[in-house]
Amino acid sequence: MTRLLFVHAHPDDETLATGVAILHHVERGDDVHVLTCTLGEEGEVIPAALAHLEGADGDPLAEHRRGELAGATSTLGVTSHLLGAADAGGRPAYRDSGMVGSAAFAHDRAFAGADLDEVAAEVRATVEAIGPDVVVTYDEQGGYGHPDHIRVHDAVRRALAQMPSAPPLFVTHTPRSWAVEDRVWLASHLPSGTGYAVPSPNDPYPPSVVDDDLVTHAVVDPSVVERQQEALRAHETQVVVGEGWFALSNNIASRLPGREGYALLDPTTGALVQSEGPAGRRPGLVGDDA
Repeated sequence: MTRLLFVHAHPDDETLATGVAILHHVERGDDVHVLTCTLGEEGEVIPAALAHLEGADGDPLAEHRRGELAGATSTLGVTSHLLGAADAGGRPAYRDSGMVGSAAFAHDRAFAGADLDEVAAEVRATVEAIGPDVVVTYDEQGGYGHPDHIRVHDAVRRALAQMPSAPPLFVTHTPRSWAVEDRVWLASHLPSGTGYAVPSPNDPYPPSVVDDDLVTHAVVDPSVVERQQEALRAHETQVVVGEGWFALSNNIASRLPGREGYALLDPTTGALVQSEGPAGRRPGLVGDDA
């Protein structure tokens, strides 16, 4: 049995970014853990009935999203952890920073503004307590540039670099050819009249989409998509879920293709580690995967 730790910034990131790998390893009988660093206080609420939670005094959205995270991680079948000690009121140590330049970014508990050594020490303590064989998080640009995602990447790297016997670190990357295929699929499968936009082939891709040869590992398991969709539905404030696709508050559809790409990263140098042996993408995140 392999033990894996997935480190994420906000509730819903675990299912959106790494849900296929998580479910694949749960189905294998592996011991899977998710560490979430904030409660996503700055999330944009989609359902009108819950709009009053967004930006309200006292951060009621945080507690609502704590419940969403519990529902999603229960569906995924993982052990859930929250980074940092809670205060007397149950608030976690760090708060969603929002985007650079927002009022939230200057908040005294903003995760992106927290001391990196402090955050890395918290991450290291969690890694040492869980003892994973593999750690997974975002690439150096946090997938799409969110400052909290970048802070997670930097903190995980620093934590592992300081450990004498650190587990391997994988980061999320999508092969460009997959991203192109996903947009073609959306154009032909998204029902008309949904109100959700489909990116065109010429629209820019997020930074996590990279040249195919940089993606050295892949988890391909379409059988888990139904459960991934179920877990995403738990994040009702943030995600609209269709059959094989989802949309966030920007109303742009994305595919749930049942596959995820990864690359092994050297936590000390930040360089991608090329696979040894025959050329080609390796299946899964551990050596005995198939």
